[in-house]
Amino acid sequence: MPRARPPAPSLTRAGDAPLTRLSGVGQAVAAKLAARGILTLQDLWLLLPLRYEDRTRLTDIAQLRNGEPAQVEGRVEAVERGFRYRPMLKVAISDESRGSVVMRFFHFRTAQVAQFAVGARVRAYGTPKPGQHGWEMVHPSYRVITEQEAGVLGDALDPVYPAVEGIGPVTLRRLIGQALDLLPPEAELELLPADWLEGQQLPSLRQALLDMHRPAPDGDLAALAAGRHPAQQRLAMEELLAHHLSLRRQRIALQRHKAPALAGQGVQVERLLAALPFALTGAQQRVFAQVRQDLARPSPMLRLVQGDVGSGKTVVAALAAMLAVEQGKQAALAAPTELLAEQHLNNLRGWLEPLGIRIAWLAGKVTGKARERVMAEVASGHAQVVVGTHALMQEAVVFHDLALAIVDEQHRFGVHQRLALRDKGAAAGSVPHQLVMTATPIPRTLAMAAYADLDVSAIDELPPGRTPVQTIVLSAERRPELVERIRIACAEGRQAYWVCTLIDESDEVIATAAQATFEALSAQLPGLRVGLVHGRMKAAEKQAAMRAFKQGETDLLVATTVIEVGVDVPNASLMIIENAERLGLAQLHQLRGRVGRGSAASSCVLMYQAPLSQMARQRLETMRQTSDGFVIAEKDLELRGPGELLGTRQTGLASFRVADLARDAALLPRVQRLAETLLAQSPAVADQVVARWIGSAVRYAAA
Repeated sequence: MPRARPPAPSLTRAGDAPLTRLSGVGQAVAAKLAARGILTLQDLWLLLPLRYEDRTRLTDIAQLRNGEPAQVEGRVEAVERGFRYRPMLKVAISDESRGSVVMRFFHFRTAQVAQFAVGARVRAYGTPKPGQHGWEMVHPSYRVITEQEAGVLGDALDPVYPAVEGIGPVTLRRLIGQALDLLPPEAELELLPADWLEGQQLPSLRQALLDMHRPAPDGDLAALAAGRHPAQQRLAMEELLAHHLSLRRQRIALQRHKAPALAGQGVQVERLLAALPFALTGAQQRVFAQVRQDLARPSPMLRLVQGDVGSGKTVVAALAAMLAVEQGKQAALAAPTELLAEQHLNNLRGWLEPLGIRIAWLAGKVTGKARERVMAEVASGHAQVVVGTHALMQEAVVFHDLALAIVDEQHRFGVHQRLALRDKGAAAGSVPHQLVMTATPIPRTLAMAAYADLDVSAIDELPPGRTPVQTIVLSAERRPELVERIRIACAEGRQAYWVCTLIDESDEVIATAAQATFEALSAQLPGLRVGLVHGRMKAAEKQAAMRAFKQGETDLLVATTVIEVGVDVPNASLMIIENAERLGLAQLHQLRGRVGRGSAASSCVLMYQAPLSQMARQRLETMRQTSDGFVIAEKDLELRGPGELLGTRQTGLASFRVADLARDAALLPRVQRLAETLLAQSPAVADQVVARWIGSAVRYAAA
């Protein structure tokens, strides 16, 4: 086991020093830096370059290549200031290679023009491209130099930092340089075990920071650009470690609470299993066994159950609820939309009410006397299972004895809402068990990083009898064929979805609006009953449109992506997604999951507007090739990053400074092992690692 270093007491003093220690930082500059979240020396150390410019050498102007950044030096030949469509300044310089290049500026001050006297020596860095009269550089960085400075170059690559409003790049570079000069000695700065770093072939933190800010001219620029440089890997490793430790500490804190041990004989579970009209899949049995084991302990369960659309997560939740009911306690299931909550309600009523289990329904539309009655049933314990929306989390709702809180599509809830539901069962040091469900498959790497405080289970098997959905990619030019295809499908007694990505027409985005599509399809298909649903409709109108489709009163439902989650219509066998190139993989997969829920062969048509971007092409091809939600999630992570997959507003993942979960996935197992070592052997060091990267930011990881 690697041995952690003892805590470094001077670290806080060094890294937390205010920026006013630096020359040139008064209150005004400090305020501009603070607006960007830069408050201390450490914040400047960790503000890493976006890229590097090589100003350690000069390129003869005659040797310039199109699109390759270069530094040139020459004398001003001519200056032209004009105004055709907008102000423009052109400065021609030439060198001894008899080459010439024009520097073109669209934004400039009068004082700049005066600098460019004919014959003055100028050094410029930019990207050349062919112009009307030879090479051009648009807005290069430059400076007028003296004869003594000619040919005198720097010995390190120049870093280019993220922009900070109100502070120029030269000033920012100078401030970071000052901050780096105040880096403490290696022994004071380093927190990770020396033998561990050596085994990983990684530099110390001090060396990694210097390598990132001041890379040698012969450094591996390709590795830096790709994020594979040892210095980047070292910093990413510590940042991932900090996030992992933060989540683990939340988990440890939660485990100190008591929870009711739901370790009965399982009589109610057996009754439910016997009454179900289907047998559990192997994956459902495995995941329920894990949940059951957790619930039997006197410490709170915190488990995420992920599984594709239709994999049977609700049954696992129902079985878990029966373990609470058998002990005379309550279970609550919260879903983010009324539609999804209502679907859970119908399923649970169908399975549990015949067994004598009392189920309560609490949503925004339950009002007046009916609401009072439900609240009284929940408070008295008469309601054994309570299903609802965010209404469950309101302060007025009081449970008699809540032992299990189930949250579906948890990333769509705000953090405080999830905490509020957990707190409903908190009494005398006891908290309810938590079961979190999601139909968005989460890549293993993302789950390891974002849910280190959760045990993760996957229902990775669909129930038998589900037919694979055939996915077709078509250009919008073939729209008339799709209209005919809908006519045929509906004539055979099937139903279809037509999904649009906007509600109203927009000049800015090439997307057909749901309203216009509804009107056009109603005219083109006069014999069909066409419905419309979108996010701007009132909740009651939306519910009515969805219910009519579910009950077979509508043949074709034109909708926006509001139907992504929570609609179960087994008779729907055709899904058309218009402007599919505008949607992410996770959303496309969720929409496709709305069909193929019955026994009929189903199809999903991804209709796109040409031309396609490279990323859009990859997304559509991935959808065509696989229906495996976990494969799709991995590809989505690769293409888009973690943000939208998890709802980074709640997870804090958006704040990664160095780490990239898709790129640095291979580091995570090592991070986990080191985290366990630090928590066991050096908790004070673990605290310092978290403080360095995350600070005192409140984390709602236990939500």
